[in-house]
Amino acid sequence: MQVKVFPATFRGCRKQKETRFEKEHLLEMERLPAAISGGFAIGRDSASNRMRGPTEGGKQMIERDASGFMPGISAGTENCVGQGFAGRKRSRHRGRVTAWLGATLLAAAAQQVSAISVDPGDWDHAPPGTNLGLVYYQYSKGGELYAGGDKISSDASLRAEVGMLRLVRFVEVAGFTMTPQIILPLGSVHTGGDLGGASVRNGVGDVILASAVYLYRDDQRRVLGIMPYLTLPTGQYDRRRTLNPFGENRWKLTLQAAGVLPLSDKFTLDVVGDVQFHGDNKRFGESRQTMSQKQVWELQTHLRYHLSPATTLSASLFRAEGGETEIDRVDQDDRQRRTRMMIGASRFLAPNWQLMGHIGRDLSVDQGVRENLRVNLRLMTIF
Repeated sequence: MQVKVFPATFRGCRKQKETRFEKEHLLEMERLPAAISGGFAIGRDSASNRMRGPTEGGKQMIERDASGFMPGISAGTENCVGQGFAGRKRSRHRGRVTAWLGATLLAAAAQQVSAISVDPGDWDHAPPGTNLGLVYYQYSKGGELYAGGDKISSDASLRAEVGMLRLVRFVEVAGFTMTPQIILPLGSVHTGGDLGGASVRNGVGDVILASAVYLYRDDQRRVLGIMPYLTLPTGQYDRRRTLNPFGENRWKLTLQAAGVLPLSDKFTLDVVGDVQFHGDNKRFGESRQTMSQKQVWELQTHLRYHLSPATTLSASLFRAEGGETEIDRVDQDDRQRRTRMMIGASRFLAPNWQLMGHIGRDLSVDQGVRENLRVNLRLMTIF
């Protein structure tokens, strides 16, 4: 039997008045024993008049520090998150805050440091035998924390600095061009403000293996292809840390499809779509809970303007959705929706050296920290 809680409504951390209907359902729920509600007991602390989190067998499922709050997260922000959930009539109000901050910020941070995002021109074809060596630097920062599309904090700093090393080789197999490659991310994420003190496991990330398959290409530069990415759980991971954005302790599979369509001699449109599947992290948090995550869908479009044979300008739009998480089968109601725009340029400094740079920001975010600045740099050598 599922018991729903209808506590007071909140929006933007501003409490509104409880209705009689909500009070009656809250009191009715508090009288129910845990066994009736499927082993979960949810209620209100008499001393603080705050919602208690979910418990199982008398033990709270989400671990906290001695003060009862999530380590490294301000009490105000945690209360705002809990209030935001209450305003959307979601059950397991206060006890889910830690899981939301851990799982949702992890998912959002992982998107921020994602190595799957495609740069303009990545799907251009090269002759078999071509090798590419690429070095990436990504910088992003944001200060506004969102839950369910509502801003719950204007002082929740999240800053990421990420580097990536990538090797690619173009080969021909059975008449198709393929690009076996390996990607190694590494970097650091820093928190501040209402998120200040949250512990982060920085360092070397999970290794990614991938290979594009060019299903169609012609002399007019039109391309259609697919690429699977397999993320291996090889990165540095510490279940005691609030965030593990680089080593996630789980397998991931991303299936990507892409098309390149020259619109004229000067303009080219790249359209890329992918879906990401996640394995379970069975060592999530202090109590070794199981974190599961649904698929993440992403659509990327890049419009390129070829200023000269060596110089290209671009405008890009990214949209990602999905990725709801569960902690021990408890739904966190944290579906990701993120829209980002970037502009950039690339130039061949020499016949076999290319420098690319982009700058942008998030246009909208439903869950997590909204980026107000992102800078991507890439140096590529052809050999």
